[in-house]
Amino acid sequence: MPRGPIGSRCSTSFHMARIAVFNQKGGVGKTTTSLNLSAALARRGRPPLAIDLDPQSHLSAVTGTSVASADDSILGFFREQRTLAALVREGHGGWPVIPAHVELSKVDAQHGKGGSVLARLGSAITRENLNTDRAVVIDCCPMLGVLSLSALFASDRVLVPVSADWLAVKGALQADKTLRALEEHVFKRKLERRVVVTRFDGRRRMAHEVMAHLAEHFGDELCRTRISESVSVAESPALNEDVFRHAPHSRGAQDYDALLDELIASGFLD
Repeated sequence: MPRGPIGSRCSTSFHMARIAVFNQKGGVGKTTTSLNLSAALARRGRPPLAIDLDPQSHLSAVTGTSVASADDSILGFFREQRTLAALVREGHGGWPVIPAHVELSKVDAQHGKGGSVLARLGSAITRENLNTDRAVVIDCCPMLGVLSLSALFASDRVLVPVSADWLAVKGALQADKTLRALEEHVFKRKLERRVVVTRFDGRRRMAHEVMAHLAEHFGDELCRTRISESVSVAESPALNEDVFRHAPHSRGAQDYDALLDELIASGFLD
């Protein structure tokens, strides 16, 4: 059902899923997955709050929420103590977005990696009631610094996109190793996670070998749904559209719809 305005009070303290879309390797489909998963949710009447934590700001650009001033982006939260609700902009895809800015790259130098700064984002999401009636989808940058760690601290789920090539597999294994170390030594809790293969071309033997290798390592954490190599998925960001706005009947749109179905059915996305 349709969700209320951002920051509205809710009579229950129940929080919906907070999902960090994370991988320490670039170019594997993090932003594309954040974009199209958010779009799929919005099409079901469940628009999430998307937070762009990548200084490249691609999610902000595609959703039409880019800002000229860094302090009007999520950087304003870290640097100027602005509330998250004050930074929310309505994306043209139909869901709210907190945009990024290129100056986000300065966050590590300005704040270090102390526990207090890493916990701020999650605390603010709760304090401002931004997650009582909608999921939160956080697009992470590939570098493991303040931004990605803040996203992981704020989240209870991690979605790891992996493109169907061997270098991306190495990145996924490194991400898993990183998450296990953080769970044991920093978070002191388990982050439920799923791995989703992107840019899958069933005509290539390597793609099937990659799937088999990931299945052996991740077991039930590997999504059955595969995001196919698709012109519609690849070209839609260039048009500042998600795949559903660009090509609603395409294979790419069908794949992201199927991914959402699987995440809901498994309980990963409440």
